[in-house]
Amino acid sequence: MASKSFNHRAALIAGVTGGVISGLVKLGWENILPPRTAARDQTNPPQQLLQQIGVPTSVTHATYTYSGHELPITSYMMHFGFSTTFAVAYSLWARKHPKAKAGSSALFGLGIFGAFHHAILPALGTIPRAKDQPAEEHISEAIGHVLWMWTADWVSATVYQRLTAAKKRK
Repeated sequence: MASKSFNHRAALIAGVTGGVISGLVKLGWENILPPRTAARDQTNPPQQLLQQIGVPTSVTHATYTYSGHELPITSYMMHFGFSTTFAVAYSLWARKHPKAKAGSSALFGLGIFGAFHHAILPALGTIPRAKDQPAEEHISEAIGHVLWMWTADWVSATVYQRLTAAKKRK
């Protein structure tokens, strides 16, 4: 059953907030259980995808320095862009179709993982076929996507509730 009305602006703000914070959670998770071998991380999937569409290596491997560490700015932009895009989509979709929240968004996260890591990116030649990826990659990415969407869902629900409650009081 679709919800007849909801505050689209609040859902959008909530989704962006959830996307940024859940992107940080996913980044932290990948530091604990890296999804790729060091060799495959030389050019990570976001960098590879950009290179496939013609973006030069000088851009895909661009870095900035913070506290003596070289950090991959283009990879971070892609990471947070992906995270925020799907968190916003989920925030809007879940408000319109409340039954979509089944599994506290874990199913949505696993669906995104399956779609991108087992179908889209291998089909594009960006990453190896799923059967050619190490088990550690599947474990890290599957759990990471669940944690990512749980966080996006929780944060966006909280932000949405606070934004809409404030309007109701006025």
